[in-house]
Amino acid sequence: MKVSAALRLAVLLASLFLFAGCAVNPVTGRQNFTLMSEAEEIRTGRQTDADIRKEYGIYDSPALQSYVNEIGQKLAKKSHRPQLNYHFTVVDSPQINAFALPGGYVYITRGIIAYLNSEAELAAVLGHEIGHVTARHGVQQYTAATAANVGTVILGVLLSQYIGPAGQQLGQSALGIMGNVLLSGYGREHELEADRLGAEYLARSGYDPQAMIKVIGVLKNQELFDIEVAAQEGREPRRYHGIFATHPDNDTRLHEVVDEARQFAVANANDHRAEFLRQTEGMIYGDSSAHGIIRGNTFQHGELGFGVALPPGWRIRNQPDKVLATSPQGDALMELSLIENPRGSPVDFVRQRFRLGVSNEVSTTTINGLPAALVSATTRDGRPFMAGVIYHNGQAFVLAGVGTSLAAFDQHHDEISSAIDSFRALTTAERKSIKPLALRTITAGKDLTYAELARQSLLGKNAEDYLRLLNGQYPDGEPVSGQIIKIVK
Repeated sequence: MKVSAALRLAVLLASLFLFAGCAVNPVTGRQNFTLMSEAEEIRTGRQTDADIRKEYGIYDSPALQSYVNEIGQKLAKKSHRPQLNYHFTVVDSPQINAFALPGGYVYITRGIIAYLNSEAELAAVLGHEIGHVTARHGVQQYTAATAANVGTVILGVLLSQYIGPAGQQLGQSALGIMGNVLLSGYGREHELEADRLGAEYLARSGYDPQAMIKVIGVLKNQELFDIEVAAQEGREPRRYHGIFATHPDNDTRLHEVVDEARQFAVANANDHRAEFLRQTEGMIYGDSSAHGIIRGNTFQHGELGFGVALPPGWRIRNQPDKVLATSPQGDALMELSLIENPRGSPVDFVRQRFRLGVSNEVSTTTINGLPAALVSATTRDGRPFMAGVIYHNGQAFVLAGVGTSLAAFDQHHDEISSAIDSFRALTTAERKSIKPLALRTITAGKDLTYAELARQSLLGKNAEDYLRLLNGQYPDGEPVSGQIIKIVK
């Protein structure tokens, strides 16, 4: 017997609402349609927390972790969901970011902490993320995305009744895109609500709610600076997530929602800048030893015991699972990756890794005393590449370079080859000597300038701008005599 489209639709809708329900939003007091109970929300956060810790790593500073957690807990107690068991964690990442999982799991990178300049600003970042948790924004996204997926199925059933399988595919594609949009990040209204709530929690905890505006100014300056650096490096600028990225209408609504917290504010609130600087003194800046250190055009990894000299002038990016180097013109790329427990010889590994046939010549060699294999071939889309696989301490290091065209590859061939040949094991003394950069504080003397500090800095050609950003004086501020300022050593 043929089941009608209407009946199928009824069954699907019934299935959806069987597991759904309405819950009171802790912030608004209104009923929200939701597909996740509070217990499920907490369980989801706890399960995902393990993945976050594995992906980012936890910053190894019990004192800083305790300090951030103490501030977060103080804010959480003044929130709309004080009964949740909140967790505040500093993750070991130089990225400028903070985020929260459903159920009270809040993360902040040491990268963003470096550019803050008071405890109040740190509290503003944490308060914003607590706002996402208390308003259940993550749960609302999950519900919306799930509903979109169910809608895809329903529309597909209906369309297939009238225009066949092609109609079903069309419906799934259209609503599938909508589902991706829902999952891509919080919308403006959610971000504004998180700012409003964060400002309220700041005020209730004894901080000036205007610290929220200061933090957004810090992040906007980061964005403006990165536009300049991106132009220098021939890449797209990075963007901070959510409301901290682009604000239409000169941020009028942002100021309005933050100003609402004035009713809870205390007079002459202390921003606790001195304590914040004390707590962050010595914090790692940039790459950590655990992820390898970039100095000029070299990359060294003390824990893995190797170093490599990448082509001079190329832009180097240290990512969690690989190191990338891009030519100044953007027409060639090198990638360094690690494969644990490789099977067979380096030649065997090369053939398997790059799926080479017997016609591709792979040469056995040694590179600075380490067993290795070299190959030159083309990718599946026809781009020429060269790769070296070096075995070191039971692991395979794959260093490959590719050009956007044959002409580009030929132009950079010698640079790529030299980089592969530079791979070497580090001595014990070299491994011990690899130290990350760290934040330090000094008291500015009379007539001290950022240009003077930049000449002594390891921050590269944009050191002057980095120092201004670190001290909240971008784009053209200068130290004031007696001011405590941050430097990087």
